[in-house]
Amino acid sequence: MPTALITGTGRGLGKELARQYAADGWKVIGTERREQAKYGLDVRNRKQIKLLAENLKGEPIDLLFCNAGIYGPRGMSLGRLDYEGWEEVLRVNLLGPAALIEALADNVAASGRRTIAVMSSRLGSIAEAGGSGLVYATSKAALNALAKGLSVALADRGIIVVALSPGWVRTDMGGEKAPLSPETSVQGLRRVIGDLKREDSGRFLSHDGTEIPW
Repeated sequence: MPTALITGTGRGLGKELARQYAADGWKVIGTERREQAKYGLDVRNRKQIKLLAENLKGEPIDLLFCNAGIYGPRGMSLGRLDYEGWEEVLRVNLLGPAALIEALADNVAASGRRTIAVMSSRLGSIAEAGGSGLVYATSKAALNALAKGLSVALADRGIIVVALSPGWVRTDMGGEKAPLSPETSVQGLRRVIGDLKREDSGRFLSHDGTEIPW
């Protein structure tokens, strides 16, 4: 039975990822920020990440999916930038995944599938940047850089690292006007992950399998 550790499973895409993988026979370790959750984890909290790693020491993790993320302050523009809000988004969307991957890299290396996915966004593409969602977009661009760098750093351990975009999805973050349901988006993401080969490490892929320019 393969094992997936997915962060941010309390709602939205994380919840649907956990549901679909569990339904497919995977063991799912789903983390939530709620303290009363079975695996309570705030990705900003390094002590909690360290404790999670200690509790999972020696347990292979086939798929580490860093899904937890926040959008941050909306409506910001030059002259109205909320730097404290920006720093908070970077703590969650960039530093959280970095710390978690560092803590659990041995677990992933010990598994059969050895895959790490980070939940990015098309807004994180520098090539396609349109200036909207500045705080969120820059955090995802930085996350993409992390994924690309780690794909090289972890290559000798046989670990695949990819950045994935779920598309525009009807979640709390995406809103009701989004064209994709969480079920459809996650089905696509799972198909992409299932088809990954070693040479795919370091790519930025959409839920439909198409490559997104950095």
